[in-house]
Amino acid sequence: MDLRRAILAGSCHILTHTGAGRLLAPFTQGAGLIFTLHKVEPARQAGAFAPNGHLTVTPEFLEATIAQVRAAGIEFVSLDEAVRRLKHGGSERRFAAITLDDGYRNNLEFAYPIFRKHGVPFTIFVASGFVDRNSEIWWEALERIVAGSDHIEIPIGARMERLPARSVAEKISAYSRAASWLSCDTGEAAQRLEIRRLATQHGLDLKELADELILSWDELRRLCEDPLATVGGHTHDHFALARLSRGEMRDNVRLGLERLEAELGVRPRHFAYPYGYEAAVDRRSVETLKEFGFDCALTTRPGMLKDAAHHEMLALPRISLNGYFQHAAIVSQFLTGAPFPFYNMVRGIKERLVFLPGSARVPNPDRVL
Repeated sequence: MDLRRAILAGSCHILTHTGAGRLLAPFTQGAGLIFTLHKVEPARQAGAFAPNGHLTVTPEFLEATIAQVRAAGIEFVSLDEAVRRLKHGGSERRFAAITLDDGYRNNLEFAYPIFRKHGVPFTIFVASGFVDRNSEIWWEALERIVAGSDHIEIPIGARMERLPARSVAEKISAYSRAASWLSCDTGEAAQRLEIRRLATQHGLDLKELADELILSWDELRRLCEDPLATVGGHTHDHFALARLSRGEMRDNVRLGLERLEAELGVRPRHFAYPYGYEAAVDRRSVETLKEFGFDCALTTRPGMLKDAAHHEMLALPRISLNGYFQHAAIVSQFLTGAPFPFYNMVRGIKERLVFLPGSARVPNPDRVL
């Protein structure tokens, strides 16, 4: 668990044991919230190498969370309805909307039956390049490469750095180092070139990986037949928009929308930023999305919703239901909204410390969150 998630988990623990979360709820719970998920599938064997485990919740946890949210008096609504309530002042019954990013096949296999059983609307944000099988799910590919190798090599400067990957501990370290390099030290296009190089070197077929993990167009069409389901835009290639030029942002968002409309016959009204954290979403990203007329766009910054007057509708917060937080007590604190002001305050302090004069890192002046 990284520092950000440790802070969030720690604040939930304090709020639970002091009772402060319950006391703060009238001031922090807001009018509603948007949950985000990625994968829903049965739990893996304990102790297995799973660097992307935070992206996965079990079907049992999802179903228990739906019951817990409803027991708290919160109504599940579609994203369309959530936007309508925000624009009308957020004064109606508290609401929750469920979203799932990237278009994993397990959304159909394990999550959809639960949503259908309980009548819960949901939105799947689809990166069309994944469904077309011509864009790379690089974090999944890297996990498979490291899992099946005793070492990997990545180019750092003018030399190749060899990362041992024999034990589980070494694999975790190698994955972390390589993922950081791919996310921060290469551009988006170079990132995909490097993952293709690694896949070729280690015998991983990227198209077969997408066939295994990602919904097909036919499967998405089946989902779209259910009025509970909505499909949203998520770009074509799942690039971090803030790392692109304006023209590249515009082209990738447009291509994603065009592919969804061509295959599914719908033009998405909602958008989720790939990754969605601060370094992936800047002011230019928001301004570019305005050209497409979306009703809302979602980040992964945690927070509750008040009303449209309090939010940039093209940079709304979401609350992650992920593998690190599969506990009813933590969900209970999420519903109060109390952990998020503290979390965001600590994050802001951390950023100011990181960006002290003389630091090698430079803050993005266009950052929107």
